[in-house]
Amino acid sequence: MKEFSGKVAIVTGSSSGIGEAIARRLSGLGASVVINSASSVEAGQNIAKELGDNALYVQADISDKASGEHLLAATLQRFGKLDILVNNAGWTTAIPHHDLEALTDDIFSRTFEVNVKGTWMLTKAAMPYLKQSDDGNVVNITSIAGVRPVGSSIAYSMSKAALNHMTLLLAKSCGPVRVNAVAPGLVATPWTKDWQAQHEGVKAMAPLKRSATPDDCVEATLGLLRTRYATGQIFVVDGGLKLVV
Repeated sequence: MKEFSGKVAIVTGSSSGIGEAIARRLSGLGASVVINSASSVEAGQNIAKELGDNALYVQADISDKASGEHLLAATLQRFGKLDILVNNAGWTTAIPHHDLEALTDDIFSRTFEVNVKGTWMLTKAAMPYLKQSDDGNVVNITSIAGVRPVGSSIAYSMSKAALNHMTLLLAKSCGPVRVNAVAPGLVATPWTKDWQAQHEGVKAMAPLKRSATPDDCVEATLGLLRTRYATGQIFVVDGGLKLVV
């Protein structure tokens, strides 16, 4: 028996980057895993195919309530239960913090629709099923931008701060389901591959002298899942960057 055999996990936004790494590791440790993306359908399907019979791809935009409900229903239809929800799906666009005019109402609204409202709606819908698990878990992938005044935009940082506080409120209110968050610093993913200046800045400032990797986020997620007396924790994975910025 592998560590997560018999467990069922949804990992939103898992067609690439951090979400993909988490989904692959959970699958390798025995979990049945639902791969999800809003638009990268072929990539998501390919990952599910690689992972085998205990993986399923479901296209869903979590910012749309009906789409999120479809994701949950498809999971329950295929696997019959839910033990782990990893809320990784998110949206941002890079806007300098001083340029208030560039942060339009539409960008602000879209950021919160996906990052906060979408995560809230899916978690709320999933909670009755997570409570039926012997160790129901929610892990929100947030950001150092939720604890320090940094990040790709002011709206993004605000949304991640909201997610961190949502984590605490749900942990307080929804036990015995455990609700925790992983808050990475800058992560080397396909989305940040052209951010050379930012990666060099982190390398120069962070005590651990590098950006995070998706595997760093995987290990933090697994640590929270394995620690059965931990809830309401915001696990910052930033190489010590918040100590100096």
